[in-house]
Amino acid sequence: MEYSLLVRCVAEFIGTAILMVFGNGAVANVELKATKGHHSGWSVIAMGYGFGVMFPVLMFGAVSGAHINPAMTLGQAVMGLFPWSEVLPYILSQLLGAAVGQLIVYVAYLPHYRDTESADAIFATFSTTDAENNKWNYFINEFFGTMLLVVIALCSLMLPWGKQDPAAASIVVGFIVWGLVTSLGGPTGPGLNPARDLVPRLLHWILPIPHKGGSRWNEAWIPVVAPIAGAVIGAALFKIFI
Repeated sequence: MEYSLLVRCVAEFIGTAILMVFGNGAVANVELKATKGHHSGWSVIAMGYGFGVMFPVLMFGAVSGAHINPAMTLGQAVMGLFPWSEVLPYILSQLLGAAVGQLIVYVAYLPHYRDTESADAIFATFSTTDAENNKWNYFINEFFGTMLLVVIALCSLMLPWGKQDPAAASIVVGFIVWGLVTSLGGPTGPGLNPARDLVPRLLHWILPIPHKGGSRWNEAWIPVVAPIAGAVIGAALFKIFI
């Protein structure tokens, strides 16, 4: 069934919002003071992001492709797998969805934001940064993480077995993200998605949160540029070799 561009953009908007609620919501549960999940560990965060991708792909994979990620959209467009005429509407929908999802997390955890005194913990619920404050390492981690995400996700969703059983492929994509956060999440978070980092960083800068510290704009380009570059290479590997 063919869906209109408007319907597909709505799917991207909702899907990206869900990603933010599950992903950054998990971070908030672990990092913010006095939550039920405070200090429950990295596995909770990895699971949150895995489900945050799995559910939108299950819901909207057959509608919009469930990119829920500007890097995925651009990577496919560069390789001729997605029409350029639809890139801007998709990305705008993803950015707006990320804003709504992050605002839901903020409202849900508002008392805990007020109680938390650690600027690093607060920032982690919005955006990524390198654990060693090393921009080169930050870029490398986001680049390779997104490259792997894109090439494995495209293989899962676009090869014959994935097209025959899209639900199974969607579940696999969720486990891809879960695994990547577990394996490559130590240095940066990771973001793997410009919308997941840039829009929440902007909200971190705007929202009146005590003890929030700076929004680290000097490194904000990295989780935007590195995932896009990684996604282009990942899509190229899929197109050339698969």
